[in-house]
Amino acid sequence: MSAPVSEHAHDEHPVDPVEEVTKHIPVVLPVAGAIMMFLLAFIAVNMA
Repeated sequence: MSAPVSEHAHDEHPVDPVEEVTKHIPVVLPVAGAIMMFLLAFIAVNMA
């Protein structure tokens, strides 16, 4: 009998961690910018 075919073929590409991170940049970058602006404004108001 022949061996069963595995679900994952051997010719698949390995998962690139950089590619996994760059998918989220369009969401994370504006959120981080908004948080940074809020914190800087908060500090400026407290200093005034």
